[in-house]
Amino acid sequence: MTIFRFAWRAVALVVWILLGLLLVGLAFPVLRPGGRRALVLGMSRLLMRICGVQVFEHGQAVRDGAVLYVSNHVSWLDIFVLNSVRPTSFIAKSEIRRWPILGWLVAGAGTVFIERGQRRAVHIVGQQMESRFQRGDAVGLFPEGTTSTGLDVKNFHASLFEAAIGLHVDIQPVALLFEQDGRRTERFAFVGEQSLVGNIWVLLSSRRAQVHCHFLELMPAQACAQWGRSVTAQHARDRIRAVVCPD
Repeated sequence: MTIFRFAWRAVALVVWILLGLLLVGLAFPVLRPGGRRALVLGMSRLLMRICGVQVFEHGQAVRDGAVLYVSNHVSWLDIFVLNSVRPTSFIAKSEIRRWPILGWLVAGAGTVFIERGQRRAVHIVGQQMESRFQRGDAVGLFPEGTTSTGLDVKNFHASLFEAAIGLHVDIQPVALLFEQDGRRTERFAFVGEQSLVGNIWVLLSSRRAQVHCHFLELMPAQACAQWGRSVTAQHARDRIRAVVCPD
């Protein structure tokens, strides 16, 4: 049954990828922003169904206007999980852009890639974040800078909080919890030396995978401006960690 489950999901995933490439190449360039957002939302929800992942939303996500979603990072799937709630432009490490096929898809969905180690990288990404905020878009940030097992939260890098604070944009922490059969698991985490193909095998061959998206209390722009980026980043991490690993 595991092989059969993987086989039909893999075929469906290939069809989804081909459709995504077609949309990114042909439809996105001629669609207005509203049309692109609708496609991103629909394609992300379809991917969840193909992968057999149930997404549960908790709390009140900011669905209109500019906002910075700040989330813990567990899997390559995180981008599509949050996009299935609200279309979001993500800040991601440049390595993702070089992933076969998936890199092009997430780029086409509006992802902003940061070249770590370059002196002007934060400034360049900040400018791209500003243009998206000015359009009233949601921007997503994984400030851990890498993935974790999902059972704890690594320290946050504060530099990219500056763009939201400087533009007086509200920040909403989001805690992602992965479960299987109703129990917390690190099975789906994309960590260590595991390959992307290996991680996809684990996901597509599994049953009853769930992701709980906890949209936490909004951190108003005025308060963040008073705290500064370091304190704001720490507050966001503390709120997320309280959900990810409660005492």
